[in-house]
Amino acid sequence: MSTIAVPAPKRKRHRIYESKGEPYFQAFLIIFFALLSVTFLYPYWHVLVNSFTTPDFASAAGFRLWPREFSTDAYKHMLSANFLWSGYKNTLIVCFLGWACSITGVVLSAYPLSKKDLPLRGLFTTIILVTMFVSGGMIPTYLLVNNTLKMRNSFFAIILPHCISTSHVIIARNYFMSLPNDLEEAATIDGANSWQVLWRIMLPLSGPILATISLWVIVSNWNAYFNCLLYITNPKKFVLQVVLRRIILTDSKEMTAASEAVANTTDTDIVTLRAASIMLATIPILCVYPFLQKYFVKGVLIGSLKG
Repeated sequence: MSTIAVPAPKRKRHRIYESKGEPYFQAFLIIFFALLSVTFLYPYWHVLVNSFTTPDFASAAGFRLWPREFSTDAYKHMLSANFLWSGYKNTLIVCFLGWACSITGVVLSAYPLSKKDLPLRGLFTTIILVTMFVSGGMIPTYLLVNNTLKMRNSFFAIILPHCISTSHVIIARNYFMSLPNDLEEAATIDGANSWQVLWRIMLPLSGPILATISLWVIVSNWNAYFNCLLYITNPKKFVLQVVLRRIILTDSKEMTAASEAVANTTDTDIVTLRAASIMLATIPILCVYPFLQKYFVKGVLIGSLKG
């Protein structure tokens, strides 16, 4: 018995019709964002060029893409400063301690607040949110840190006043709330307690939000200088930003003492020193950011969706 093959019905293809002005609009967007990118990148490139040129060329006004006279005297002058490397060391210590304290405090605050069965959960959340709008002020904080806690000339005086950010707690709480409850229930059935669930289940799944908060904390501690000016009087404990500030503003022999060879061959001025100091302060952060960028975007999106 012969069979007749029935052809399969053809699927209708939905064509996307573009208006006549769509190509022009796309071209406009490309040109607009290209020019916008140039406005962001050129100031940084301008500083980089000034850091690798002579003082006369750097002081001259005008548009420039390349150094007319290549020179590394500004970097030799900065890198030979007595307190520059101690400033790097102190900043790294502050960044590490600040990151450890901040991540610990944020996780221990956000994870309990993500539980709907937490007693007085709404009250605790409200109290935490109030701190975003009301603070004790600079003078009470100074009296607390300096007189009451006796933390003058201590790195914790720089770290603890701004250790835990309310926005970080809220974003981390929202991220924990977005994780499936079935994972915690399964771990609890297997005999895991709350600490084991947090350490073995929740934290391994929280890489994006932890990387996002880590980037914020590290950048904040890297650029922080005001607390160091308030609480640190020992020059050996100055962070990098304060060291660079003193080198640029005072240019004292104590802060910029160079070797005789460098002193006899360099001729730097304030423009090239400023440019070199900006590059020395920003390059480490620029090297770290690409490794955390994908986690940064994912963590911000997920942590801001669920309230």
